Amino acid sequence: MASTPTLIVFDCDGTLADSQHIIVESMRFSFQHLGLALPPRHSILRTVGLSMSEAIVSLAPDLCEATRDDIIATYRNKCMQLRNVRQSEPMFLGAAQLLSSLAARDDVLLGMATGKSRRGALRFIEENGFSAMFSTVQTADDAPSKPHPAMLFQAMRETGIPPQSTIMIGDTSYDMQMATSAASAGVGVTWGYHSVTELTRAGAHLLVHSFASLEKALCHALEGGRLRPFCREVAA
Repeated sequence: MASTPTLIVFDCDGTLADSQHIIVESMRFSFQHLGLALPPRHSILRTVGLSMSEAIVSLAPDLCEATRDDIIATYRNKCMQLRNVRQSEPMFLGAAQLLSSLAARDDVLLGMATGKSRRGALRFIEENGFSAMFSTVQTADDAPSKPHPAMLFQAMRETGIPPQSTIMIGDTSYDMQMATSAASAGVGVTWGYHSVTELTRAGAHLLVHSFASLEKALCHALEGGRLRPFCREVAA
């Protein structure tokens, strides 16, 4: 009997893609357009990974729902404009190579779970030639915002992979909390928007500093066609 494949689910912004410049510029433009106080850069980056509605609540909790909706609409339009005039979301060095390597394996299914809208996620996937790689794509349009585990539960249901054979890879505490709540393994990457301390406290089983070390960790986990438990450590 064939062994169960491992479902490896990637976050997008801050994990695969360096999206911070577009995110910050679009968010600050949206607040300015409505005559609101501009949120600091570090506060905006803290919200990456959340759905847009949750991000706005975090940045400006006193705004009414109508104003939040206006910010979201302006933000999405601004993002689209910026992506049409520049390299929208450059991938981190090594990201594309790792995805290609994992997609070529018979014992792996790839997924994405992101705070992006479905339109934004599919655009990113198509622009980078990844359309055939991902077996499941979960977005902020499909489920409650991270750290709620719904995205992972839906990814597992769509692929038929159980929690013990699922790995969530992300750069924020929201990703690690989601993995823990879904009873799956969480691997935190340290080049994104939350600190090592935050990732560890949120339940990361392993922290990695590069795509090379991430590939080594995943290959180790895939030995024998089964997911080995991670220890809490930082892989250089």
